[in-house]
Amino acid sequence: MVIKTNVSALTASRNLMETNKGLTASLARLSSGSKMANPADNAGGFAVSLRLDAQLNRLSAAEDNVGNALSFSQTQDGYLKKVSKALDRLGELAMLSLDETKSNTDRSLYNTEFANLQQFVTKASERDFNGVSMFGSTGFGVTIDSEANTFSYTACDLTSATFTSATNSGSCNITTTGNATTALTKVKDALNELASQRAKVGANQSALTMYHEQIGTLKDNLTAANSRIKDVDVAAESTTFAKFNILVQAGTAMLSQANSSSQSVLRLLG
Repeated sequence: MVIKTNVSALTASRNLMETNKGLTASLARLSSGSKMANPADNAGGFAVSLRLDAQLNRLSAAEDNVGNALSFSQTQDGYLKKVSKALDRLGELAMLSLDETKSNTDRSLYNTEFANLQQFVTKASERDFNGVSMFGSTGFGVTIDSEANTFSYTACDLTSATFTSATNSGSCNITTTGNATTALTKVKDALNELASQRAKVGANQSALTMYHEQIGTLKDNLTAANSRIKDVDVAAESTTFAKFNILVQAGTAMLSQANSSSQSVLRLLG
């Protein structure tokens, strides 16, 4: 029996240190909810998870972009509904002015409302959404994924000659039957063009809704994949924690026993 070197205590101390490291790591996983509380826990998985987190953040931004484009489109359609109603009334007023039982004085009264509605349509064509023209001749790109690919948003143009010819009160009025006939033709053309423009807006909305749903589904799938890599299984980790906790307690007791075993040498010296 030796006194200078207590091999049993050294072995017990080393085992206790390793067990305590396992307990600390298990506690960190349970407290953080992540299997990778430290990159060293799973270096490859940590890198993959980091890229997935970045992609999910970009997808969230793209989802916001698509949502804003949908709001833009819905606002467009709201204006177009009112423009359609105004053009319908313009056509009705033109028809009323073709009534031969009415005088030009009567037609002038109708023309007052006609001119006001023309101005309404013109003002609607100048509206914007957060500084972006809603009814210009140029479309724009909407980012639809994490790689910045874009969807070409088709422009809705209320500034074309078809509309301006129907809304120019100087050249389009219903003060006489002849003028009313010409105005009716122009208003009908504008209505046909408006139908085409609203169809474009509807097509934009349909596509954007699909992209929005696609992004949502992709986010769900990527989040699930990321969870499998980094999220801790609480039930399994709790079992591991309990195991290391018992081993630490047992190791501490055995280290104490190994340290006290050398005391028996004193009996030999006595």
